[in-house]
Amino acid sequence: MPSAAPTNPCLDCGACCATFRVSFYWAEADTRAIPAELTEQVNAHFSCMAGTNRAAPHCAALDGRVGQRTGCRIYPHRPSPCREVEAGDSQCAKARAHHGLPALPGDAPRQPA
Repeated sequence: MPSAAPTNPCLDCGACCATFRVSFYWAEADTRAIPAELTEQVNAHFSCMAGTNRAAPHCAALDGRVGQRTGCRIYPHRPSPCREVEAGDSQCAKARAHHGLPALPGDAPRQPA
């Protein structure tokens, strides 16, 4: 009997969305159609996802609770820094540790870009 497809561990986590500032070149928001209310200007050249430019970051596009069921309200439009973090990589491990979550196994399925 075939096994079920592995689930995306990011859907039960969200730690990276509540650990790092998500900065990107300001024009990327327009190119990716990210709603203006979900971005903040960092300086003349960079913007970030709203809520991530603070001591305790939490992206305004993150729904759910970190370590439980989560999702991104703009997943198809997410900026490049969000596309670069993959389930189980070093940034993922750092974010999970920050929230008291165990590291993912080395064979964790990768989040599609």
